[in-house]
Amino acid sequence: MATSRDSAGESGRRGGDAPGSLVLVDGSNVAHSSEGDQALLSNITAVCDKLREEGYEPLVLVDAALRHQIDRRGEYERLVDQGAIRQAPAGTDADYFILSFARELDASIVSNDRFRDRQKAFPEAAKRLIRYMVVKGEVVLERRTGHRHE
Repeated sequence: MATSRDSAGESGRRGGDAPGSLVLVDGSNVAHSSEGDQALLSNITAVCDKLREEGYEPLVLVDAALRHQIDRRGEYERLVDQGAIRQAPAGTDADYFILSFARELDASIVSNDRFRDRQKAFPEAAKRLIRYMVVKGEVVLERRTGHRHE
């Protein structure tokens, strides 16, 4: 499991599929990926750990509402305060920020969201996605070959 300082990273590296690349994590989607209603911080840290293990640099972006839904709220708040988790402004949709950053940084996005409601503004969104599963704390990321962005 990631420590507070390890839960997300940022270095100015451009995105893409090359090891060392920045990969955005749809933290709200990942937190809610387990059965049940509880959003789990452990899902976010497990995905970030897996990305680092594979040589990528995760940057976690979440909806402001996640702070009211997450299981380990104190630890979550500490990670937000440290900048390890980036929170979209209250009353806004984090999807817009995730897709905008992905476009600007040419980054992939770990999410099971298909962003269909943003298809017109971000037609490349589907090509940026890395699907995932979290099963008993273990993360499986979709395997991709080549650079899928246009």
